[in-house]
Amino acid sequence: MYKKYFKCLIILSCLLQVNLFSALITPIPLKVTDVNPKKVKLGHQLFFDPILSKNDKISCENCHIISEGGDDNKKVSIGVNGQKDNVNAPTVLNSRYNFVQFWNGRAKNLQEQAMDAITNHVEMGNTVSNLVKVLKNNSYYNKEFKSIYKDGVTKKNIADAIAEYEKTLITPNSPFDKYLRGDKNALTKEQKEGYELFKKIGCIACHNGINIGGNLYAKFGNVMDANSSNLGRYDVTKNPNDKYLFKVPTLRNIALTAPYFHDGRFNNLKNVVKFMVKHQLGKNINNNDVDKIVSFLKSLTGELPKNVQ
Repeated sequence: MYKKYFKCLIILSCLLQVNLFSALITPIPLKVTDVNPKKVKLGHQLFFDPILSKNDKISCENCHIISEGGDDNKKVSIGVNGQKDNVNAPTVLNSRYNFVQFWNGRAKNLQEQAMDAITNHVEMGNTVSNLVKVLKNNSYYNKEFKSIYKDGVTKKNIADAIAEYEKTLITPNSPFDKYLRGDKNALTKEQKEGYELFKKIGCIACHNGINIGGNLYAKFGNVMDANSSNLGRYDVTKNPNDKYLFKVPTLRNIALTAPYFHDGRFNNLKNVVKFMVKHQLGKNINNNDVDKIVSFLKSLTGELPKNVQ
């Protein structure tokens, strides 16, 4: 009797957990209203300008192509002097909704992320002092910064302007968002079945929130070794318990952001789903169910930002 009662409690707990996570998935707002237009314009110009890099050849857009999903569709990005990064570039789209930035969470916000990329010896290879000097010597940028910020060109203000622009890079109105807002015809039958499987299997435990991810760390290879050479969060904290912990990536626009995972090991969403169900959840899944989940994932593609040149 007690075993039966205990089993019922476990089942009830799981159902409540799935419903809770499901309730926590909310649509992306249809527009951004919490930004300063002048800062956004300046940040937009900086984002696309290779002046930020040491050799005047690498811009933020090199690794984050807004019109193509917010990443660069490469296994790993190429920085200054042809150097290869050691991780796959995450999308910058909807990054404002991430609780930290980068796979290993080394930046706590968009401002830190911007300056980290600029000063990273592989990515842009610049120094703060050199960049400030270059922008002050540029008549246009020097004037623009002074018109917005009392202290003109500074490290803080450069990061602030870029972050302000990145805050506008949201992708609203995906079919799934329309579905969440009450349009039950926004998803196909297969996509609806895929969403139910997504919840039932347990994917939603990590992929929830407005960004359907990006709000917690999770071990890569939770129940089975995932063979990762990158140690993730451990590289930041040096805490043995943080080995193979990575920021859970957003699933929004995932159909546009291959290759996948921090090491870019897969180009195919079907392989991604099979791998995650096996290595993260310890379950098996048939090809028909894989197709349904992939169909659901494709419903997460929203409207890409306009005026990105």
